[in-house]
Amino acid sequence: MRPHDSHDAPTQPARAIGAFGPAPGGGAAELPGQVASGGGRGPVPPGVEYHRVFAGEKRRIGRGILAMILLLAGLVAFPTVLGRAAALLDVQWGNTPPSLPGGTDYTPLYNATSMFSLALLVPWSMCIQRWLYGVPWSSLHSVVSRFRFDVFGRALLFFGPVLVLVQVISVLVTPGQETSWSRADLIGVTLGVLLLTPLQAAGEEYGVRGLVFRVLGSWARGRRAGLVVGVLVSSALFTALHASTDPYIVLWYLVWWSGLALITWRTGGLEVAVVVHAVINTVSLAMAPLVRADLAAELGDRSAGAVSAYQLVPTLTIVLITAAVWWCTRRTGPARTPAARLDQPNARPGQVPAR
Repeated sequence: MRPHDSHDAPTQPARAIGAFGPAPGGGAAELPGQVASGGGRGPVPPGVEYHRVFAGEKRRIGRGILAMILLLAGLVAFPTVLGRAAALLDVQWGNTPPSLPGGTDYTPLYNATSMFSLALLVPWSMCIQRWLYGVPWSSLHSVVSRFRFDVFGRALLFFGPVLVLVQVISVLVTPGQETSWSRADLIGVTLGVLLLTPLQAAGEEYGVRGLVFRVLGSWARGRRAGLVVGVLVSSALFTALHASTDPYIVLWYLVWWSGLALITWRTGGLEVAVVVHAVINTVSLAMAPLVRADLAAELGDRSAGAVSAYQLVPTLTIVLITAAVWWCTRRTGPARTPAARLDQPNARPGQVPAR
């Protein structure tokens, strides 16, 4: 990411128009094929879309690859280190969690550790962005450099009930392995899922739809090409990371990840994507103990035949949610960072002027 040409040009905040994202903040915006102005490291550039915050005259592919390697390192290291530490306690209590070779006991401690370790990707992604691109940590939330709880709330209100219904039916109709749950494990896992799974989903969103989407979006010369590269490559990479051989699951992942990337682009932030991801994961995991599902076996089973044709229903739901967000932002277009203004010479690029 590079600062704007004028280090003294302030910005005006984007107007909150539409249901799920602010309208463009006015002023000069990056045009198709245009590279965001500035050079090197500095504040958030004005008038650019979410995926173009890192864009500059140089593609800096090596730096982007390093960013993704560091993200992957955190994705592997956090669960491994915390999982092994928690396993020491589980073993003392007579359990063998999946973090150990041959482990099959999906304990409340193992569940909580797994969720929390992925939640650490939120600060980790912000640190990587700050270290390698010099962009403020908070800009990873959205184009206005803050988490927009109003956007989050509307997405939860409008999309939450539909996603809950679809996922409950999915759990009930999808065949799976069963196991017995003790009352303590049932309560412990359920509480852990409700409290920590939304944070786990946020961690994956900040890592992939946040950091990786921006890295890939900066490698192309124009915003449209950057969008195509960012959406397709990030979705393909995340799908490959899940290593499924079931065609329904592969299609589901590709549509799910692509839809969330497009939603992030249109709304200018990660709030809606976090809602969708968090509701899907939380409902699916919270339902598992209730139907006596063997989570240790099912979470790692993405082989052919692991799901039924009903998986097309959640896939279509993501398509409809993406279309709804696009329709809600049809007049404003994709949200951009606050645009530069010339009437407040003391403000810095990316800074919202006081009112």
